[in-house]
Amino acid sequence: MAMTIALLGALDTKGADYGFVKRCLEQRGHRTLVIDVGVLGPPGIPPDVSREEVARAAGADLAALRSKQDRGEAVAVMSRGAAILLPQLYAAHRFDGVLAMGGSGGTSVACAAMRALPLACPR
Repeated sequence: MAMTIALLGALDTKGADYGFVKRCLEQRGHRTLVIDVGVLGPPGIPPDVSREEVARAAGADLAALRSKQDRGEAVAVMSRGAAILLPQLYAAHRFDGVLAMGGSGGTSVACAAMRALPLACPR
C-alpha cells in the first residue's frame, strides 16, 4: 500500500540529501510531501510546502527573518511554524508518516514539529 511520507527539512543546506531520499521513496511506490524549513539559501529541490508558509504559520515574515541573519531566531520561528503546520497537514490526511534529517538546527525544528503530532503518526 502506497503511503505519503512527509519530508521535513532545511532544503537550503540538505536539499541534495532530501532529493535522494525522495527518489528512493518514490521508486518504492510511495508519495512524498516535501516541507521546507530552510531560511537562508535557495531550496535545493522544489518543496510542496514552502518556507514562506512555515514562517507565516508562526506569524513571521520570511524576508524580515532572513534580513536579521540571526540563526537562533530563525530556528525558533521555523520550529514554531512547523509545529503548527505539521499537525494541520496530518489532520488533513496530507501524509501518513514523517521523516527528517538535519544538523543541530534542522533537528531542533524537526523535533519540535514531530512532538506536536499525535502519537499514532509514524516518525
